[in-house]
Amino acid sequence: MSRKPKKGYFVRGQFIAEGSELDLEYKRELKGGFDGPSRTELKRESTELQDLGTDLLTLRKDLMEGLALPEKLTDGLVEAKRITNFEGKRRQMQFIGKQMRLLSPETLQAVREALDIQRLGSAKDTQALHLAEAWRDRLIADDEAVSEWIAHYPQTDMQQLRALVRQARKDAVPVSNAAVSQGLAPRQGRAYRELFKLVRSVLTGGESDNTPDEAEDE
Repeated sequence: MSRKPKKGYFVRGQFIAEGSELDLEYKRELKGGFDGPSRTELKRESTELQDLGTDLLTLRKDLMEGLALPEKLTDGLVEAKRITNFEGKRRQMQFIGKQMRLLSPETLQAVREALDIQRLGSAKDTQALHLAEAWRDRLIADDEAVSEWIAHYPQTDMQQLRALVRQARKDAVPVSNAAVSQGLAPRQGRAYRELFKLVRSVLTGGESDNTPDEAEDE
């Protein structure tokens, strides 16, 4: 015996059966009598807050302290960082998601702004790192680059700069064809790393550098 097809209709390619919860919700929206968020909107908001809570795990301590978050949430974040078990971590993040839904719109906005500040800072640090790497390599390879650097950054300790450049050039070991074929980079000396630190310090205006020294691994 064939099953009687359900009565219904399609909305944006989705079949909605008459009398179903989606049908009632859709009809309320059409009549303008539905003044609350839909299930889809609630789910989207819940997911966004869950993701925001996950991002909070990576927020710097100084930015976190400026948020004045509820103690229950901050304790939950500390606990989430401690948990290594997958299922335990999942349950803890669900708890954090629930706590995030209790925050005021103003606090949520402050959280988003703090995360944006951290992201922008990270991008700026990465850009400065690449610029320092490029200058270091140019200074070692070309005397004209040294003159150009001095013209741009006269506040540099010139004696130290020239000494590091000379030593880095002496320390440079030619790469053999065999090493190149194996993808091996030459091991650089101390002057190479110190030159990078000097250049980065000048470029960042003497700010403390918490970025790992990429030259250590070369």
